[in-house]
Amino acid sequence: MQLFLDTTDVNLLKDLAQTGLVDGVTTNPTLIAKSGRPMLQVIREICDAVDGPVSAEVAAMDTVGMLDEGRKLASIAPNVVVKVPLTRDGLIATREFAHEGIATNVTLCFSAAQALLAAKAGATYISPFIGRLDDHGAEGMDLITEIRTIYDNYDYDTEILAASIRSPAHVKEAAMAGADCATIPPAVFQDLFKHPLTEKGLEQFMSDWAKTGQSIL
Repeated sequence: MQLFLDTTDVNLLKDLAQTGLVDGVTTNPTLIAKSGRPMLQVIREICDAVDGPVSAEVAAMDTVGMLDEGRKLASIAPNVVVKVPLTRDGLIATREFAHEGIATNVTLCFSAAQALLAAKAGATYISPFIGRLDDHGAEGMDLITEIRTIYDNYDYDTEILAASIRSPAHVKEAAMAGADCATIPPAVFQDLFKHPLTEKGLEQFMSDWAKTGQSIL
């Protein structure tokens, strides 16, 4: 399973990328706005920091505008993935991007039917929003399972990128449901390393080791 960071904090990204466990990055207009910096500059810096796919989202709502913006974003670096909304115009743009060899991430997916259309349009990634479905009383993880079944039935190449991840449990459940990737906030990524029993056990080991008075070096 690929793990992407959902962030525009370049310094934090560089730090976490040192783990060798960060496979890519996703961004969105909200994260760009919070950064307070020019979008093209932020995307360029992120692409320099990681070798994997970096999703950069269009702002246009019409097909022509999406195509113009998407081509501009794709020209920043070869690892840019153009992020488009799951709308009629977005899927028309996705189809054209696929013909041009430009990778796409179709975002704001909330149903298996939407995911089917995205795959037919040639999307590279589909981003079902698990947490937001949970917020509205649905079982977000069921959507991952449904999409996995449909894609496997018809051998679609579109990868399932679980989004709106809120916790390590979400990451685990998405992996068990067959998601190809998960994009997660940096805080959740760092929580994946942690377990109270790990910390307790390490504390005991270190205490016992100190009592031996030994040194490995």
